[in-house]
Amino acid sequence: MKPPRRAPKPEVTSPENIRVTNGKLPEESLWIDGNDLPAASGKTRELLNPATAKTLSRVAEGGAEDVDRAVKAAKKALDGPWSRFSSRERARVLFKFAGLIRERITELSDMETTNTGKPVRDSYDEAEAVANTIEYYAGAVSRHYGETIPVGKNGVNMTLREPVGVCGLIVPWNYPAVIASWKLGPALACGNTVVLKPSELTPLSALWLARMAGEAGVPEGVINVVTGAGETAGAALVEHPDVAKISFTGSTEIGQSIIRASAATLKRVSLELGGKSPNIVFDDADMPRCIEGSVASVFSNTGQDCCARSRAIVHERVYDEFLEKVVKRTQKYVVGDPYNADTDLGPMITSGQRQRTLDYIRAGQREGAKLLCGGSVPDGIRGFYVTPAVLSQVDPGMPIAREEIFGPVLCVLSFKTEEEAVQLANATEYGLSGSIWTRDSARALRMARAVRSGNLSVNCASSVHLEAPFGGYKKSGVGRELGMKAMDLYTEVKNVFISAD
Repeated sequence: MKPPRRAPKPEVTSPENIRVTNGKLPEESLWIDGNDLPAASGKTRELLNPATAKTLSRVAEGGAEDVDRAVKAAKKALDGPWSRFSSRERARVLFKFAGLIRERITELSDMETTNTGKPVRDSYDEAEAVANTIEYYAGAVSRHYGETIPVGKNGVNMTLREPVGVCGLIVPWNYPAVIASWKLGPALACGNTVVLKPSELTPLSALWLARMAGEAGVPEGVINVVTGAGETAGAALVEHPDVAKISFTGSTEIGQSIIRASAATLKRVSLELGGKSPNIVFDDADMPRCIEGSVASVFSNTGQDCCARSRAIVHERVYDEFLEKVVKRTQKYVVGDPYNADTDLGPMITSGQRQRTLDYIRAGQREGAKLLCGGSVPDGIRGFYVTPAVLSQVDPGMPIAREEIFGPVLCVLSFKTEEEAVQLANATEYGLSGSIWTRDSARALRMARAVRSGNLSVNCASSVHLEAPFGGYKKSGVGRELGMKAMDLYTEVKNVFISAD
């Protein structure tokens, strides 16, 4: 998932100074029923700036009691003013919400860069994407409706679209503001109330968005934010009997645990989970365009992307050429300060995530893969940095070729026939995204039908389109976000028959 890159627009400052006021670290509270509240336990958690490894802020460490307070506020708001808003009033508030985000877009961009370590020009584009998403769903409010259905009896049969109720939205750390907007937009457009649980590593933008929504006129209690760990706050949200739906983006393992935990209350659950996406390169590919797209598709956001095309499956006739050019392009990537306009890759989110990436690379080398570039920690730079790695001589059975690393690692495999390319592409438990590079339109269509993936791109590496459904096959998830399809996740369909007898 990556918006197009452009030149940095905001005026930026050093990450050392962001969010530090008069030398004192700020503290963030929970956001419940329109109020800043401390955690019931009084506990807080320190946030680290991944680019400096220094403490950035302290945030309330919410738990089960806080989740219960938030759900009660959301349930009360569901029956309050929000439920009496007409579709036009709801749309007007959401358009204002999007407008406030645009007015303060640099503030959101700086916050994301400091909290996640991503280059500021990427954060700026993502902040724009957040405003675009809220705006899209503001426009969708009046375009999502029921239908009349001819039936065998004398009368009129119609369907009504009604809110699901209180929705628990659980957001990951790799695109915290963007993915929060993917869930907030349709949930609010459909008239639901929400409890948003951001990652404990990146909670700042969720709190910021909730406050902006309040300024725009979203009533108190409609959006609540509980910051805290997944095993406490997240688990309490999933298990709460008054939460009607859970929308989760994150790892497949946690997604599986959510399905198990939600069974007792038979919640609606939608999941956007992991990926190990293929990048299939045929011998007739437009090689310059393919190289640029292939490298960006796996290394953007420092590889911390569920859509990353981390398996390049390359025809044997162009395998050597692809390797040479990919390595050369990868070595040009600038790793460093996210506030530097020339930076391509910022740090990884934590030292643990960096170590996991390095461990996978070393394990691949022990099994016979050849490291062609990268895979090291840069000298003389503080923070959780690692250089992007390219590996050849990768066997399809190796863990680096099968398992999601969630780091800047590209494995390159070769194939002879179209059938073998399909077999390699589908030889994973995931099915989220992928690319096909060929000038042969018939072949492109055959491959698009054969590859088991929810999102495919031909001759590009674009996975996400605001107007189109996004989601995966197999262990990559359940349900579709974005586009009008997302509205289905947040509504109940009620059938009504009116007899004419």
